[in-house]
Amino acid sequence: MHHHAQPRAPYLLNSSSRKFLFSLYQVFNEIYPVWTYSYLVLLFPVFVATDYLRYKPVVLLQGLSLIVTWFMLLYAQGLLAVQFLEFFYGIATATEIAYYSYIYSVVDLSMYQKVTSYCRSATLVGFTVGSVLGQILVSVAGWSLFSLNVISLTCVSVAFAVAWFLPMPQKSLFFHHIPSTCQRVNGIKVQNGGIISNTPASNHLPGWEDMESKIPLNLEEPPHEELEPRADRLLVLKVLWNDFLICYSSRPLLCWSVWWALSTCGYFQVVNYTQGLWEKVMSSRHAAIYNGGVEAVSTLLGAIAVFMVGYIKISWSTWGEMTLSLCSLLIAAAVYVMDTVGDIWVCYASYVVFRTIYMLLITIATFQIAANLSMERYALVFGVNTFIALALQTLLTLIVVDASGLGLQIETQFLIYASYFAFIAVVFLVNGAVSVIKKYRKQEDQESGSAVTAS
Repeated sequence: MHHHAQPRAPYLLNSSSRKFLFSLYQVFNEIYPVWTYSYLVLLFPVFVATDYLRYKPVVLLQGLSLIVTWFMLLYAQGLLAVQFLEFFYGIATATEIAYYSYIYSVVDLSMYQKVTSYCRSATLVGFTVGSVLGQILVSVAGWSLFSLNVISLTCVSVAFAVAWFLPMPQKSLFFHHIPSTCQRVNGIKVQNGGIISNTPASNHLPGWEDMESKIPLNLEEPPHEELEPRADRLLVLKVLWNDFLICYSSRPLLCWSVWWALSTCGYFQVVNYTQGLWEKVMSSRHAAIYNGGVEAVSTLLGAIAVFMVGYIKISWSTWGEMTLSLCSLLIAAAVYVMDTVGDIWVCYASYVVFRTIYMLLITIATFQIAANLSMERYALVFGVNTFIALALQTLLTLIVVDASGLGLQIETQFLIYASYFAFIAVVFLVNGAVSVIKKYRKQEDQESGSAVTAS
């Protein structure tokens, strides 16, 4: 469901075809932050509009904004033009949620798991092929970055053309699928607004406990005419808010979501700015660079790690937080090594370790969250988690990166990101230790209790 932002090419550093080059400082402290801000501002309006317009128009908007982004990438001149380019890239990434929601709206519930794995595989394969092809064309065939961007523009144009032929969904999760005012609490119907529905409760995934299962979303509705369109919209927002409160009142879900938001924020920062760090360590003007190859290897290893997740047998409810803590520490170490060693191959290796661990963990987090959710709430929770991650990233960008903030050098920035992941590790270590101790105490109490009754 959720897609991770992919690294961007260092499109302004060494494109031989450009008459107008930017300094590293301008690229990373004045241009890239625009993407973060526009992504954050657009995410919520796009989330609501996606549902209201029934997905397809927003999928087309994404295709169009990608075409504009790549066209400007080829021909935009000057700082302001390139900042506009980043704004269009922000539209493209914010509208990504429409593509995933669209797929879920046109397939049957029983196909969700299959479709999710198809989407994930398609994204990883596309990214790996792109990285390998790019690396081969640059290293072997001696192509310029301009030529690579022409290929990218062609690909997104084809994707945009294909999107026109997608069928238009008849329903959506919220606006065109208005939740009934009838709730089912523990199998008993409760009448709120005088309308009683005879349909079964929504399809919940196993592992859903506590009160979360008490408000089904996916009920058949009374006819649309019974509700005023305005009241209709207000009801949707009200249901969204109630759903939000219910979802996040579950401790496991809250725990995985907090890790998701915190680490995704750090991941975005590292992935977006790592090209700048590599450029500092070894300039692409003076040596052959293997950025594309490294991206491909890290994606491939990430894909293998993602595949292996299905076979890991751990009691996540007990050891989940400790696992998150340990892996966050490894991520912090990888970022620190990348920043301080000053050897490009060590940088590359650390980056591969960093991305592989992150992709492994984010997949586990996705499974854990999904196990605690009905599919109807899926988009909401992942949307909220991404929004929080972006809000944190915006804060981090404003303070650390933006020229109007501290505008720190790239090495200092990465030192801060390493400390950030170490902080996450400490938070989850403390939290995890507390919950493990609680669990064992509970077990001991139960055992001593049963021993007393036995005697």
